[in-house]
Amino acid sequence: MFGINKKVIAVIFGVLALAFVVGSVLLFTPQGQRSTQGKVELTVNGRPVYELELARAQQNDPILSTNPQGLLKKLAEINFGDRLIVITALAQDTARIRVSSGELKKEIDNIKERFGLQKKEDYDRFLTQVGYTDSQLRNELRDQIRINKRIEEIQKKAEPTEEEMRLYFELNREQYKNEERVQARQIVVDDKATAEKIYAEVSAPGADFAAIAKANSKLNAEQGGALGAAAGKSEPGPVTRVVFPNAVADAVFKLRDGQISKPIEAGGRFYIVKVEKYLPAGDVKFEEVKDRVKEDAKRIKGNGALEAYLEELRAKANVKFAQDATFKFENPVVAKVGDAEIKLSEVTQVVFANPQVPQLVQQGLGELAVQFFMPQTLEQLINREVIYQAAKQLGQPFFGSKTDIANQAQQWKTRDVTVTDAEVRKYYDSNLANFTIPASAKVQAVNFAKEDRAKAEAFRAAALKGGKLEDLAKANSGTVQDYGVVNPGTMPPVPNRLVFLTRGTFPKGPLGEVSEVVKLEDQSFQVLLVNERKAEVLRPFEEVKEQARQQVLAARRAEAAQKWVEEARKAAKVENNLQKVLTALTPKEEPKQEEPKTNQNQPGNNQNNPSTPANPPANR
Repeated sequence: MFGINKKVIAVIFGVLALAFVVGSVLLFTPQGQRSTQGKVELTVNGRPVYELELARAQQNDPILSTNPQGLLKKLAEINFGDRLIVITALAQDTARIRVSSGELKKEIDNIKERFGLQKKEDYDRFLTQVGYTDSQLRNELRDQIRINKRIEEIQKKAEPTEEEMRLYFELNREQYKNEERVQARQIVVDDKATAEKIYAEVSAPGADFAAIAKANSKLNAEQGGALGAAAGKSEPGPVTRVVFPNAVADAVFKLRDGQISKPIEAGGRFYIVKVEKYLPAGDVKFEEVKDRVKEDAKRIKGNGALEAYLEELRAKANVKFAQDATFKFENPVVAKVGDAEIKLSEVTQVVFANPQVPQLVQQGLGELAVQFFMPQTLEQLINREVIYQAAKQLGQPFFGSKTDIANQAQQWKTRDVTVTDAEVRKYYDSNLANFTIPASAKVQAVNFAKEDRAKAEAFRAAALKGGKLEDLAKANSGTVQDYGVVNPGTMPPVPNRLVFLTRGTFPKGPLGEVSEVVKLEDQSFQVLLVNERKAEVLRPFEEVKEQARQQVLAARRAEAAQKWVEEARKAAKVENNLQKVLTALTPKEEPKQEEPKTNQNQPGNNQNNPSTPANPPANR
């Protein structure tokens, strides 16, 4: 319910994407190279960050590398600087973790394989191109292996309690429901005639489906066609849709106890299925899915532990800028929720992690992106903090990152929301498009040049008689284009209109339906071949009732959650100073000095004579 990019993701996967990727930010000083690193710009917990390594890192930052100006530059520097501090502190904290020669060799080998560096000279040349020595690369990879080990260690130790797992199960019952299942037998044969003959046999009163399956089926014959049967047994067990090909599953799961499907073609074979018992989707007990719940809860608790670890590293980092540093930044507080502060870097991490922002920056629209994304991102962060604080008053063992806890709190507050059958039916009737299987068709096109209408006509005539499509197209200077199976609106306008918006079908030949020769917008010509045409189908209410119920319920719960958030926010003490902070960070333009005015009509004016007054007093 509460969607915002996790800070932990922005830090680990935004900045530490340099892990095992050659040519990324060189954040760590290579051993024995300090004399070439320039002056110290800043220290993090006493560890110096040198001028050259800082410049390299800035050149690889997706925003700073575009040479932004004004406010955007200030924001990019704050975002970059804060991440740099976290990474440097992270490298320091993991420095004592052991990395074996085998682990390092594995990563070197991965790089060589990825870039096709089979020979030593290829590897050496590659290192030169990306500005690394072998020693530098190994040092950096060693740092990254240590960091990954620390992350794994933190997440591994985050074990959810029984109470947390039960809460998570209660809040996410839907994802642990049993899928609908069937206990069924099947007969599988290779041709349609045999399938129809067997279908007549099994449909006869008193027919023994298991015996007929044993005598005729290409699959499961020894078990009388039983699906999901234990080894050596012939009683079917519960199976889900995945046991069947899609077309077979669609037919089978419409059947109920004792019903038999007509022959269904799938993958070149024909299936006849008898459903002995239909088992609808339903709730399960916690004990039945405890292992699954634990795995899911452990992942969420691990994210929370990692987020807390990174925040602690940043809070404890002792950062000092050199007196003559060319790179300095402050990270002002942009909002408060009670005593909790939200700093500017928390906002920029989310904003700059949005893939649209670097694209807009490259297009010269960076300032516009800031104006659009910054306020709404801060509002999300404020709401998250409001909910996080309100969650503590609910007396429940919420866990994970702040985002996870905010989501869990909203789920808890809306857990009793229900909908009636009448509301579900009304929603279905008002949103039929949501429950409609769109029309489809398998479409191929043969394209011809502007001057080749006659050849297009000749191809069409030949296609109606039959032959190999590629040969017919080639003989008439046409090129084949395969659209595959398409739905309305997925092809260019002209073929889309002909296939889906024109009533009726095209004349049919051995290659399928063949359209008239049509002229395209670029004046070239095209002939369409259509097969496997399927009309639009509205799924009946009873078939999608549960799906519609979940959609209505989700909407109602979202409304209830939003109302609770608004109430919690009114009760909280919130300060939003974003605009004030952005105004203070915006560089002030130097006032332009007015050039001295000259009176061109004044007698005796001489612009080349510096002793002549530019504006002599007028005669009175």
